[in-house]
Amino acid sequence: MSLLDVIFKAYDIRGVYPEEIDEEIVRKIGRAFAHFTAAGRMVVGRDMRVSSDPLAKAFMEGATDVGDDVMDIGLASTDMLYFASGRFDAPGAMFTASHNPAEFNGIKLCLSRAAPVGEETGLKDLKALVEADSVKNAISKGVISRQNVLREYIDHVLRFVDVQSLKPLRVAVDTANGMGGLVVPELFERLPFELFPMFLELDGTFPNHPADPIQPENLRDLQAALTRERCDIGLAFDGDADRVFLIDDKAEPVSGSTTTALVAKGILARNPRQKITESGGEPIRSRVGPSFIKQLMAETGAVFAGEHSGHYYFRDNFRADSGVIAALLVLEQLCQADVPLSELRKPFERYVSSGEINFKVSDPVAVMDAVSEKFADADKDWEDGLTVSYEDWWFNLRPSNTEPLLRLNLEADNQVLLDQYLPQVMSVLQN
Repeated sequence: MSLLDVIFKAYDIRGVYPEEIDEEIVRKIGRAFAHFTAAGRMVVGRDMRVSSDPLAKAFMEGATDVGDDVMDIGLASTDMLYFASGRFDAPGAMFTASHNPAEFNGIKLCLSRAAPVGEETGLKDLKALVEADSVKNAISKGVISRQNVLREYIDHVLRFVDVQSLKPLRVAVDTANGMGGLVVPELFERLPFELFPMFLELDGTFPNHPADPIQPENLRDLQAALTRERCDIGLAFDGDADRVFLIDDKAEPVSGSTTTALVAKGILARNPRQKITESGGEPIRSRVGPSFIKQLMAETGAVFAGEHSGHYYFRDNFRADSGVIAALLVLEQLCQADVPLSELRKPFERYVSSGEINFKVSDPVAVMDAVSEKFADADKDWEDGLTVSYEDWWFNLRPSNTEPLLRLNLEADNQVLLDQYLPQVMSVLQN
C-alpha cells in the first residue's frame, strides 16, 4: 500500500505529519488540484495545528507554479473556508485534521461554491494526477493574495436568525483550543448572550483535552462550567469548528440526532412550502460524509441535512456544514420557547440510544459479515456500512472514514430492549 492509499480517504485527505503527509506530497497535491479544477484560482485556509502553516504554504506553492492565483484567508474554521469558496465562486482547500490528535493533518477540498470533492466526485482523479506527477509548470506563475473573510462570514451567519428576537441567555462554550476560538468571540460580540468561554486560545497541541466533542470525556470541563455558572446551554466545538455538540441546562449532552431534529424545526419554520412529516420535513437517507450529503442535497433540493456526528448542512450556506449556524438556530429556538433546553428536547427523544461506540478491529469487512450472520433474521441493508433493523430496535455498524475504527450506534424503543440487545451486538464485535 502506497502513502497515497493511506492518506486519500472517502471524502478528504488525512494522515500523520510528517510520516504520511508532508510538504513534498502536499505540493504535488496543490499542483494536481489546480490542474483538476482548471479554475485558474482557489481559496486556501488553515487551522491552528503546528503543521498547518508549512503544509498550506507548500500547497499554495504547487498551485501557483501551475498558474493558479490563490486567495489565502489564513487562520479559519472549515465553514469559513466553505463560505469563502461560495462567496468568491472558487475551489477551496482547508488544512485541518478536524478532531484528530495533534500529530495528524489533512486537506478538505471543495469545488467552486463549496461543491463536494469526495471519492466519487474527484478524489480518485486527483490521486491519479498526484501519482502520475506529470502536471507542468505554467509560463506565468500565479499570485498569492491575502483576504480576511471573518467579518463577512459572521454577517452571513447572522442572516440565519432574527437577531432582534433573541433574548439574554447564559452560554458556556468550549472551543477546545481549536478554530472556534477565532469565530465564537466575533459572533457573540453581536448577540445578546452572556458568554462563558473555555479554551479559546488557538493551540494545535490541544493542551486541555482532545477537540473531539462526540466523546463524553471531552465534555466534562464544559459540563462542570455550565453547572458552576448556571448556564442555559453549553456548546462544544471540534478542532476546525464545523461541528458542534450541545449540553442542556442540566449538564446533560444532547445527541447529534436530537440536535438535527431541533435545527430542522427551525429551518422548516423558514421554509413553509416544504412538505412535512408531523412537523419536520420529508426525510431523505444519505450515506455519512460531507461529499455524499452535499451531492444528495443538490440532487433533491433539500434545505437541511444533519449527521449524528455533529455535522449540519444548510442549503443557504452553499450546502456546506457549519457548527455556528446550527448553534445559533438552536439558541433562537431556546429564546422563543420560554422553556429550558432540557424540556425543549423531550419531544424529539422518543427512543433510547447507545450513543456512538467505537471498536478497533483488524478486518472491518469480516467483522461486519460476522455480525450480519449473527442477526440473519433481521431486515438489513449495506447503504452505509451495515444497518440491522427489527420492529422495536435497530443498529448501524460502519467503518470510520478518518480512523481505523468500526462505529456502532444502536437505538431501541425503551431502555429494557437496549440493555437486552446491546450486549449481544457488542459480544460479536469483541470476539
